[in-house]
Amino acid sequence: MNSSSYYFSHGTIALFCGKGMDFRPKVGTLQASFNGKSEFLNLHVYPALTSIDSFRFQEHGCNVLKPSLKSRTSQSQALVVRSDHPQNSDFPKYYSKKEKKPFPVPIVDLRRAARERLKSRKGKPKTPVPPPKNGLLVKTLIPVAYDVFNARITLINNLKKLLKVVPVQACRFCNEIHVGPVGHPFKSCKGANANIRKGVHEWITNATVDDVFLPVEAFHLYDRLGRRIPHDERFSIPRIPAIVELCIQAGVDVAEYPTKRRRKPIIRISKSEFVDADESELPDTDTEGPKRPVLTEIPDSEIVAPSDEEETTLLAEETLRAWDQMRRGAKRLMKMYLVRVCGYCPEVHVGPSGHKAQNCGAFKHQQRNGQHGWQAAVLNDLIPPRYVWHVPDVNGPPMERELRNFYGQAPAVVEMCIQGGAAVPEEYRPTMRLDVGIPSTIKEAEMVV
Repeated sequence: MNSSSYYFSHGTIALFCGKGMDFRPKVGTLQASFNGKSEFLNLHVYPALTSIDSFRFQEHGCNVLKPSLKSRTSQSQALVVRSDHPQNSDFPKYYSKKEKKPFPVPIVDLRRAARERLKSRKGKPKTPVPPPKNGLLVKTLIPVAYDVFNARITLINNLKKLLKVVPVQACRFCNEIHVGPVGHPFKSCKGANANIRKGVHEWITNATVDDVFLPVEAFHLYDRLGRRIPHDERFSIPRIPAIVELCIQAGVDVAEYPTKRRRKPIIRISKSEFVDADESELPDTDTEGPKRPVLTEIPDSEIVAPSDEEETTLLAEETLRAWDQMRRGAKRLMKMYLVRVCGYCPEVHVGPSGHKAQNCGAFKHQQRNGQHGWQAAVLNDLIPPRYVWHVPDVNGPPMERELRNFYGQAPAVVEMCIQGGAAVPEEYRPTMRLDVGIPSTIKEAEMVV
């Protein structure tokens, strides 16, 4: 007997072939070899193996794994099943209202990085604080801020036009929407009398831009390095879209929302106290170069729908580019200009520290006296993508409730652009599950499941 393999013999066996079980006795000797260092224990030998391909092998008539008759002199060969499609990725996790949002960077890593910075700076002279912490603007990000601001206006104007030709359904009782001529049949309604209706939505066609592109507001700060907003002044300070406030702090000048611009670094007295430097010797700001123009929103009464299919496709492609440009630019701005979000509610604050307004009404807000649990925000907190079900074929049959696990999801803006004629972006293909075919009948779906 070989030391690296062991042989066992058995009598009659049954082979399982086809979609049913075919019991056909085969009289003979079965040789099954097991290597001492089995490759099946190595998880990195076949990284492309997925459960979807195993079902595809069954459709050809035989199961994937089945015993075979071999002689003593034959060598054992491992079965290799490869997949040409990547594993489907899910959309962002939904957190319950009773669950606190996780920190983008764990506290342990933040403390470790702070200790390393203290060790590296020990015994060295203090370096000047770079912008924007010293009150100045990051000059390289000023064009980016204008691009993000104009991309947002372009996105809103184009969505108003697309809503004229791309139908968007809204539920009468909850805040869920669906992009398509017919609402989806899934029982996910949590509105009024949902138990009586067994979770079935009641769709109406009155969706607006705010339903597709969710508005997130924040307090407008005249001085982003000034004192924190107290609770008593929460009604006297204007609230504007958070992405607009980020662009204003990054260098965009809007006449309706003035802000303080410093041209000299601040003089730091302590960690929480500073004074402004003397700028009387500097020239007036009017002598500087011309400012970049900013776009404005088109009123609803002046919106004109696209005339033909070609114009709709061009409009959808432009909308998709504006959506991508806005998100990419906002991500760059958030690396330099701090944005805070409450860990319990969707409140967002643009600035180095959150406000003191006690208006948090999330889970166990009584124990916190209504104060927010501020933490670093991510891009989806500032620009939340509203995910909707992806319709494989708008002109085809409606979506079926039994095939829910086979439909993918995408942001509502992206889904509207795709139904308008734009190409599917590569970054959204995994969540939309375009690489895996949808069964044509419910019977085929039951076979796969």
